[in-house]
Amino acid sequence: MLYQAYELQRSWLSSASAWASIGAEMLSNPALPQNYMGGYLGLGPMAASALEVFAHATATYGKPAWGIESVEAEGRHWPVVEATVVNRPFGDLKRFRREGLGEDAPRLLIVAPMSGHYATLLRGTVERMLENYTVFVTDWADARNVPLHEGHFDLDDYMDYVIEFLEHIGPGAHAMAVCQPSVPVFAATAIMNRDGHDCAPKTLTMMGGPIDTRCSPTSVNDLAMERPIEWFQHNVIATVPMQYRGGGRRVYPGFMQLAGFMSMNLGNHMMSHYEMFKHLTVGDEASAQATKDFYDEYRSVCDMTAEFYLQTVEEVFQTHAIPNGTFMHRGKRIDLGDITGTALLAIEGERDDISGLGQTRAALELTPNLDASKKRYYMAEGAGHYGIFNGSKWRGKIAPVVEEFIAAHG
Repeated sequence: MLYQAYELQRSWLSSASAWASIGAEMLSNPALPQNYMGGYLGLGPMAASALEVFAHATATYGKPAWGIESVEAEGRHWPVVEATVVNRPFGDLKRFRREGLGEDAPRLLIVAPMSGHYATLLRGTVERMLENYTVFVTDWADARNVPLHEGHFDLDDYMDYVIEFLEHIGPGAHAMAVCQPSVPVFAATAIMNRDGHDCAPKTLTMMGGPIDTRCSPTSVNDLAMERPIEWFQHNVIATVPMQYRGGGRRVYPGFMQLAGFMSMNLGNHMMSHYEMFKHLTVGDEASAQATKDFYDEYRSVCDMTAEFYLQTVEEVFQTHAIPNGTFMHRGKRIDLGDITGTALLAIEGERDDISGLGQTRAALELTPNLDASKKRYYMAEGAGHYGIFNGSKWRGKIAPVVEEFIAAHG
């Protein structure tokens, strides 16, 4: 009944959010007589701001649009064309290309996390790389909207999707895995190197990925280790209600993931909303909107299939299959020593509280047959988990390192 209870609560909060939004608009309207005295005493703006914060915090969020209409490069703004080039039940391949970019521009596949948020969380990542690359992005589906007849989706399927997408892009492409996909993309790269695949990526950049979670374990790692896999099966897996296209599918709900992330930094999230309230009361709409935009994206969550989630918990966080050399794909053990052609860049954030320092760097030590000249490590000073791929540090310091690495091995 977990999902049904959530839907009941969501329905109630949606109504409360709508009424709060109406109240905020009424208290902000100077034409209404009751607002004269409230505005004079300062009570009207305060009440309106409080209602607006409540309305925003309790609203229901769907899948955000990418909304990348143009990017700035070479001193001017260029229009961007977005297209879906591969359509699959559990995820599409999106292509973004800006005008003014030559046909021989390098191609980059960005593999987005399947960890409860939509791929649009990487909007800032895509925008920055669009300056010099044709960018492809894995646009994963919300599992609750995938009908049961489409079958299951696990780590094997994830790696198959990555290989299929690289085949579509063609030889000579580069790959970037942000956080969670570092493990399956790392493994898929080993498979393609082993098979001498023409479409194996020239370079693979792994950013804040849990390659070896025994290094600097975080609270996320501790949670996965302190309970057996059966606990996760019985306590966090739910059945999608029948009003959705994927009704009856077993999933790890996005709202569970969001609750976990929010609880990790609850104080910070409360202060963010308090700051938004203060900005609204003094009329600083721009600062308040920046907070709203962040949480519009942050609260937009999607479900993962139960089999993918449980496999990830067990293989990545509990048995450490990748560093122990026991990671499998379709019944065959993956040998990371097979990676000899793809250059590897490992990027970590100094203040990452999700993937601790050393977890991604471990990938460089697990590839003994890759020449040292094809390996590089970069630690972003002062960057947290999201700062690795979004924000000023990403745009000004980290992205140039990625571009330099790709140019050196492209």
